[in-house]
Amino acid sequence: MGKGDGYILKVSNLTVRLQNQIIIDNLNFQLKKGITLAIFGPNGAGKTTLVRALLNLVPYEGTIEWEEKVKTGYVPQNIAVTDIPISVKEFLSVKSRPDLEKYLSLVKLNDSSILRRNLGLLSGGELRRVLIAWALIGDPNVLLFDEPTTGVDMGSEEPIYNMLDELKQKKKITMLLISHDVHIVREHSDQVLALNRSATFFGESKEIMNPSIQQMICGETVCKGWDNERGTQ
Repeated sequence: MGKGDGYILKVSNLTVRLQNQIIIDNLNFQLKKGITLAIFGPNGAGKTTLVRALLNLVPYEGTIEWEEKVKTGYVPQNIAVTDIPISVKEFLSVKSRPDLEKYLSLVKLNDSSILRRNLGLLSGGELRRVLIAWALIGDPNVLLFDEPTTGVDMGSEEPIYNMLDELKQKKKITMLLISHDVHIVREHSDQVLALNRSATFFGESKEIMNPSIQQMICGETVCKGWDNERGTQ
C-alpha cells in the first residue's frame, strides 16, 4: 500500500470458500482512513464472513492489504455471557489495562459501579457498550462491528450509534459495521458496501435511497419493504 495515499484498507479479488461453497466472490474495494463503512445485504450475503476474512479468521483467496501498523478492535454480533460468573472489571481486565474507567467513559458508561456488576446481568445496551469498551482497550485505529446493536431495545439503538459517531470524531477511528437498517446506513456511515456474495454497490451512503441504486442492490425498481422517509427494511 502506497504511503500517504490515504487508504487504510485495500481488498482485491477477494474470494472465500467454506465447505466447497463460494461465500464471497471476487470482491474489490478500498477504504480511506477515518471513514465509517456500512456493510449491507441480506442474510447469507457474506457480511460476517467478510469481517472474519478482514481479521484473518477464515482462509481466503485474493489480497487484503491493511495499512502498516494498523490496530483493529472487533465487536462480534453474539457473545454468550449469561452463564459466565464474571464481573465487568474482570472481563475488561483480561487485556491487562489498569485504566478501565477511561474506556467506559468513552462509551458513555460513567458510573464506575458498573465494574462490579456481573456481565450476564447487564441490559442489552449496557452489554454492547461494555463490549465496545473491551474492543477499545489497546487504542485501535480500526473498529469492526457485526451488528453493533444486537440485543438492544429499539429506543437504545440510536444513542449507541450517536456514541460511535462521537468516538470516530474524537479518536479518528476508521469503522466497518454490518447493518440491516437502511436508516442506520444512511445516517451513521459515510460509505456503503452492498454485498450479496459480490458487491452490488459501493459508494456514498446517501445514495442508498436513490431508486436506481436500489435497483442495483435489490434487482428491483424499489427495494421491497423500504420506507423512503425513514429508510427501514
